[in-house]
Amino acid sequence: MIRVLVVEDDPVAAEAHRSYVERVAGFSVAGVVHSGADALRFCERTPVDVVLLDFYLPDTHGLKVCRALRAGGSDVDVIAVTSARDLAVIRSAVSVGVVQYLLKPFTFASLRDKLVGYARFREQAVGTGEVSGQADVDGMLATLRSPGHRSLPKGMSRETLQAVTEVLAGAADGLSAAAAADLTGVSRVTARRYLEYLAENGLARRRPHYGQVGRPEVRFYPG
Repeated sequence: MIRVLVVEDDPVAAEAHRSYVERVAGFSVAGVVHSGADALRFCERTPVDVVLLDFYLPDTHGLKVCRALRAGGSDVDVIAVTSARDLAVIRSAVSVGVVQYLLKPFTFASLRDKLVGYARFREQAVGTGEVSGQADVDGMLATLRSPGHRSLPKGMSRETLQAVTEVLAGAADGLSAAAAADLTGVSRVTARRYLEYLAENGLARRRPHYGQVGRPEVRFYPG
């Protein structure tokens, strides 16, 4: 099992991340902490393979946590889970050894894809031997890349897909096509098309919602 430390200051988000990790085969949650100092102490005392790290913590920045881990000789891997979109932060994350970078808000499927890719990378990178050539190196690094950048169907845009994905991620009670349209500024037909696309690709779940009269309304939930 790959042991994960969840570092997130928001208790609700921390619980969600914990439950997400435990739904992915091959992963277990070693612990959940809510500050950078607690994360460093936990890694000193408890075996951890990868840290699921929020960058905006109450006592420090996630990048400082990464630097402290490296300065202390820790080789634990880090997956950033953050709302930080600044290019300088992303470059710094790469420089301190962050292996995956996942923007909030996200769905279970998005985190699952990151974790599965990381698990494949670890599987190929175990041991102390050598690779046979450049193709092996390229293949190992490719496992860390998200599979979610395949071409979209004709007429769909990645920007609208991202907008619909973000509002869906915040809809704990489900989201109808009409609600998604209101929140994103697209038509109801367009919103339904994107929600159906997410459901068909395992990034959302459909459920009927029964009101008092008429046919049940289809609601979509984060995958």
